Amino acid sequence: MGYQYSFKDLLGRSERVTWRVEDIIGGDKRLDFSKPFMPETYARTQALDFLANDAKLVLNQIRGHAYPSIFGLVEEWILPFVLDHARPLINGDDYQARAFLEFASEEAKHIDLFHALQDEFVKGSGLECQVIGPPEAIAQHVLSHPPLSVALLTLMIEWMTQRHFQESVSDDQELDPLFKSLLLHHWQEEHQHAQFDDVMGQQIAKNLSPEEIDAGIDGFLALGAFLDTGLKQQAQFDMAAQEKATVRQLREEQRARFVEVQHQANRWTYIGSGMSHPKFLEVVDELSPERRMMIETAAPTFS
Repeated sequence: MGYQYSFKDLLGRSERVTWRVEDIIGGDKRLDFSKPFMPETYARTQALDFLANDAKLVLNQIRGHAYPSIFGLVEEWILPFVLDHARPLINGDDYQARAFLEFASEEAKHIDLFHALQDEFVKGSGLECQVIGPPEAIAQHVLSHPPLSVALLTLMIEWMTQRHFQESVSDDQELDPLFKSLLLHHWQEEHQHAQFDDVMGQQIAKNLSPEEIDAGIDGFLALGAFLDTGLKQQAQFDMAAQEKATVRQLREEQRARFVEVQHQANRWTYIGSGMSHPKFLEVVDELSPERRMMIETAAPTFS
């Protein structure tokens, strides 16, 4: 898996990007509910022409609530996965062990950040939005798959985060500055994590047979299908929150259209934008060119 990183360099870069949750959100640092939280590229509210503009803004913010909440679910399996990977390294290469422990510490901080955002969202909007879960059950299911499957899913998500910020969030001047700041700080550390994930994948794959590598990639695809099922449920949860917030019950055909559009928006946000990322595809290609072609062929389904 294509990149060679010095653990000393990885650790040094990670330690230079430092921030605390309380520096970003809480106290007098509050969400601005007059502004969108998510770029339209991912929110895709404009396609719902039966919603008024103020209702589209509410939906955008509901999607903003779901975004860190779903990443919080992701962190719940990444944290134990990284710790399990780091445990055998404790008495080995000091920089390697410290680098992975720093990675785990940052993932734990991200969980705290996302919980703080959920609290601020409820305080500012008065709206409690349901999110797929429970986290423990999702983590247990993901971690029941081969380690290479989990490493690939994690790597895809890390590259996906890069794409979200660099291509859609960074230059969007319409977004709430606090929410944008949260995404910036999350992106800064996830940029380092993509490199750690690549290293983990290399270490896992080096002792695997071609058949085991294929099984690991197949497990990754199975996890993608599992995530996709949850994303459709999340679209239904978001619709329920939208109807509650706007005190408007959608008609049956509008509800069907809502779920169709928002499920596809979720698919692009959490699967397609990572599955089609060139860096992710490079990694898969080194493992199995045939499986890379499978993933490239499947990616447009999630666009």
